[in-house]
Amino acid sequence: MTPALEEEGPSGIHCRLDELLVERGMTLTRLSELVGVSIVNLSVLKNDRARAIRYSTLAAICRALECEPGDLLVVAR
Repeated sequence: MTPALEEEGPSGIHCRLDELLVERGMTLTRLSELVGVSIVNLSVLKNDRARAIRYSTLAAICRALECEPGDLLVVAR
């Protein structure tokens, strides 16, 4: 793996879940309840360690946070 890819993480995609939760005054626990995804799995996503996300999960998170997929997932720079 090249050094540039190592800095960006395995996928080069950054999840802005932490930022969106703070902006909305919501906890990870509450989001977990709303979307039906475990706190552990949301934490993996939040910490940029996820290798994949189901469209249904992405849609549920976006509905709960009232955002678009592009607000949640961005290309790491």
